[in-house]
Amino acid sequence: MSAFIELIIAFIIGLILTINVLPPVFEYFGIDFTGNVWVNWFGVSILLFSLSSIVRWKIKKTNLLNERITSILFWLLFAASVYVVFIPFVKGENPF
Repeated sequence: MSAFIELIIAFIIGLILTINVLPPVFEYFGIDFTGNVWVNWFGVSILLFSLSSIVRWKIKKTNLLNERITSILFWLLFAASVYVVFIPFVKGENPF
């Protein structure tokens, strides 16, 4: 599967999770799900893409996955997505 298709699938699943799962979770923790929600969507999508890449790399080491996992940009995006997804729970509000 090409990287572009993987990314599109991650964005679609991320959108579904952002619309259906995040609002109840945020409300449970007393956080308003308002503001630039697209930032949360992007964070969830990149987090899904990164985690699926890491799991697939552990199972089957292909050249594409090896190059992706060893990329500095991959790990920077992964770290940024973890920050975007989890910082609202630390701060108690959605800062975006």
